[in-house]
Amino acid sequence: NISWVSRLERAGAIVVYGIANLKVHGKIMMVVRRESSGVKRYVHFSTGNYNEETAKHYSDVSIFTVNNEIANDATLFFNMISGYSAIQTMTRMAMSPIDLKSKILSMIERECQKSTAENPGLIKAKMNSLADEDCIKALYKASCNNVKVLLNVRGICMLIPGKKGLSENIKVVSIIDRFLEHSRFFYFQNGEQEELYLSSADWMTRNLSKRVEVLIPILQEEIFEEIKGILQLYFKDTENSYLLKEDGSWSKIKSDK
Repeated sequence: NISWVSRLERAGAIVVYGIANLKVHGKIMMVVRRESSGVKRYVHFSTGNYNEETAKHYSDVSIFTVNNEIANDATLFFNMISGYSAIQTMTRMAMSPIDLKSKILSMIERECQKSTAENPGLIKAKMNSLADEDCIKALYKASCNNVKVLLNVRGICMLIPGKKGLSENIKVVSIIDRFLEHSRFFYFQNGEQEELYLSSADWMTRNLSKRVEVLIPILQEEIFEEIKGILQLYFKDTENSYLLKEDGSWSKIKSDK
């Protein structure tokens, strides 16, 4: 990294070394370009690292947008982590350790409030690990409030699914395939006013409270439907999927063929 910093600074880049006691784990880039219509900002967000080696082995998702609200939030984000401004409130994005965790918890709680036995709520999420105690408790509460919870967790999962009276409405699967499943998607039905987010953060205490992470909404309808479709595929797979059972063991999901 020291070598890269030297090369970047010789090329004219300003390098910020980080924030004391916090690892910057968000993956975001902003391009500011002067065009005939004026200055325009392009924001790229990824669930995975900007790393040419891991990109060959990891499965991730990214978006490139000119949405002005997201561009404003990205500007605030870079100002905050570089020390050019104090903590600011963002319109569309959320950032840990400031408000990303509270945003997730509030969306789970909202699903509980809107869920009924006749019209159950729905949460679908894909992540690398699930270990944050508050998030797990919130998902248990959602299950007890008739919310259907579908989780794709590649690695560590400290939630117990399928337990009567606690998590009987929660299903956890994991996919082991050719590439390392690294993307994070969070879907909330929200009483038919669906919301879908991409994030750099897993639902772990270290990510939500001890790192700088980013959560960004998908706003454009066709992109929303495409990513929603990708997320749904993870719960339809019968070739490489494993189901987490109440006793903590995993069983391979068999094809109906």
